[in-house]
Amino acid sequence: MAIKAGSALRRQARSHWLTALIALLPALLVLGIFSIYPILYSGYLSLHDWDGFSPERNFVGLQNYLDLFNSAQFWHSLQITLIYVVSITVLSSVGGLFIALLLNSGIRGVTFYRIIYFIPVVTATVAAATVWRYLLDPGSGLVNTLLRQIGVQGPAWLTDPRFALLAVILVGVWKRVGFNMVIFLAGLQTVPRAYYEAAMVDGANTRAQFRYITLPMLAPTTLLVAIMSLIDAFLVFDTVFVMSNGTGGPVGSTEVLGFILWREAFRYFNLGDASAVGWILFLIVLTVTALQWRVFGTGARSGV
Repeated sequence: MAIKAGSALRRQARSHWLTALIALLPALLVLGIFSIYPILYSGYLSLHDWDGFSPERNFVGLQNYLDLFNSAQFWHSLQITLIYVVSITVLSSVGGLFIALLLNSGIRGVTFYRIIYFIPVVTATVAAATVWRYLLDPGSGLVNTLLRQIGVQGPAWLTDPRFALLAVILVGVWKRVGFNMVIFLAGLQTVPRAYYEAAMVDGANTRAQFRYITLPMLAPTTLLVAIMSLIDAFLVFDTVFVMSNGTGGPVGSTEVLGFILWREAFRYFNLGDASAVGWILFLIVLTVTALQWRVFGTGARSGV
């Protein structure tokens, strides 16, 4: 009887697996065709010299990667990318947490403020970047016009190498902070109110409550926000392309890795070099995310 029961259980388990596989098959096909296959194929192309049109692909091994590592332009682009990523991750996370704390404090019209801060998130990036390019125009832009009204001569935001990357970062933070705000607000609303009541009974002020209750309880949320912000920042391209008018300038001051990838692939038709840039970008994101999870993941999972 035990043998028959075990056989029946195994048949039932196989039936469940088959049903699950059939249900997941359409999604797996889409994922394989549009995500996994392009990733693997780009890895294949990164080992070849190919212009995208020639029927022959010349195998060059790791030469494309070596050429990148020996290129001063690549290291400059990597530096620009890291500055952008760190700035976006830190500023949008801190800003999102600050706004979430304000909205969670019981002010009136929370739904209205949520919508206002979330509008940039759902706004098309190209449209938003185009509007900001006009707003930051040094002559007729609204930003410099308002600055002149208070006696301040605004800079040439998008044509001065000292300010171009800063302008792109500010637009990136504006686009990202609303999303982080929503995530933090959801995290704040899961913190039991009893913790704060007990802290107030013990005489803890607002700063102590934030340090010893809010921040530890938000550790998992903070880790999620940091990882998502970092990945999103590493993949920036459209904002840079639109605001620099397709040049990555001025003087290469906004040439992030995503822009280098596009230029190698679609302007110079060096698909091997472009694929190598893509794989380096993928490995950097994977490594940094793994390090974040390694360093902060234990505390985040335990909520302390």
